[in-house]
Amino acid sequence: MKILMLGWELPPHNSGGLGAACYYLSRALSRQGVDIEFVLPYTADHSSIDFMKITAAHPQDVVSVISSGIAYDSYKYVYSSGDIKSVDIFGQSLIYEQAISRIVELADFDIIHAHDWLTCRAAIKAKMITGKPLFVHFHSIEADRSGKVMGGNPLVRDIEYLAAHIADQVIAVSQNTKDGLIREYGVPADKIEVLHNSIDESVLEPYSGDNAYTYLDRMKSNGYHVLASVGRLTIQKGLPNMLRSFAKVLDSVPKTILLITGSGEQYYELIGLAADLGILHNVMFSGFQRGKAYRDAFSLADLFIMPSVSEPFGITALESIGYGTPVLISKQSGVGEVIKNCLRVDSWDVDEMANKIVGVLQNPGIRNELHRNSYDEWKRLSWDQPAAKLRNIYSSQLAGVCV
Repeated sequence: MKILMLGWELPPHNSGGLGAACYYLSRALSRQGVDIEFVLPYTADHSSIDFMKITAAHPQDVVSVISSGIAYDSYKYVYSSGDIKSVDIFGQSLIYEQAISRIVELADFDIIHAHDWLTCRAAIKAKMITGKPLFVHFHSIEADRSGKVMGGNPLVRDIEYLAAHIADQVIAVSQNTKDGLIREYGVPADKIEVLHNSIDESVLEPYSGDNAYTYLDRMKSNGYHVLASVGRLTIQKGLPNMLRSFAKVLDSVPKTILLITGSGEQYYELIGLAADLGILHNVMFSGFQRGKAYRDAFSLADLFIMPSVSEPFGITALESIGYGTPVLISKQSGVGEVIKNCLRVDSWDVDEMANKIVGVLQNPGIRNELHRNSYDEWKRLSWDQPAAKLRNIYSSQLAGVCV
C-alpha cells in the first residue's frame, strides 16, 4: 500500500502540533507496512527519518525556503541566481500546488492523503490529474483557528469546504472536529472518520540535568507554585481569559508564577494585558522553545493549563501528563475524548477556571491523584492504535475503488 502524503511541516522544522502528529502517525503507519512519500513545501535535513521518503515541492531553481517558523506567515524563496522572493501563505500554497502537479506524474501511489487546508488545493489537483482516492485529514478548521470569531478567513473556509466535499474520505482528529465539519460545511457524518491523535512513551525524552528554568526552580524551593501553558499565542488558545483567571488565583495563592511558553501574534497583547491586570511580575514569557527547555516547562509545573476557545485535539496535554503534570483543559478540547481524568472548564468561565486552579494548588493530594489517574489512561495510548485504524480505512477505500 503506497500513500502520497501531503503535509506542511515535520519536526524539527515545525511550529506546532501538526508537524509532530504527521511525523508520529507516519512512523506508526510504516510499522503497519504502509509505504509513504511525504511531500513538504521546503527542503531541509530530514536524514534522521528513515521510515518514509521525503520530497520537497518547490520550483527547481529554488535552493532554499526560509520561514519565520510560524505556520501562518510569509516565506522567502532563495533562487540559484541569488534572487530572493517573498511569498505570503496563499502564494506558498499555490507554489506547492504547482509542484505537486509535476510530482504526481512521476510518483507511484495508491492514495492521496492531505493534512489541513494548506495542502488541500494541491491534493485536489493531484486527484484531478490521477483519479486516485483522496483523504483529507483535518487537524483543525478555520472556525477553530479564528477562535469562533466571524468564522475566520473566507478564502480558507472555501478551500476547506471544497476539499471536504471532493474528498473520498474525511479524517477528523476528534469528535469535536467532526462536529465542526458537519456544522460549518455540511459534510455528511458518515463520510467522516474520527482518528484521535496519540502519544508513545518513546516520544518522551528522560529528564536530565537541572531544569532549564533555573529561576523558577529556585522559586519553587522557596514555596512558590508554577502553572504552565505551552502553545501558540493566538486567539484560538484563549490565553487572555487564562490571564484574567490567573489574576484571581493570585488573590488566594499569591506565591504562584505562570510560565507561558510559545510565540504568536498575541505576544505583545498578552504582555500588555498582564501589565494592565497588575500581574506581570508573576508571569514569565519564555518564547518559542524546543528540546530541553520545551520539555522542562511541563515537568516543572504543578498544573498545565490549556484554556483554548476551540482545540481540535491538544497533544500538549498528553505531553504534560507524560512528563508528570496533571492538566486543566477547556471543555472545547478534543483531547478530553481520550483523557477523562483531567479538570475541565469552559474557556470563557474565568471564575471557575480560577477555582479549579486554586483547588489544585492548595491541595497537593488532589494534584497527585489527578495525575496518577490520568497517567493510567495515558499509558494505554499509542500511535499504533490510530495507525492501525487508518490502515484499515485505506484498505476499505481501495477495496471499494477496485469494485
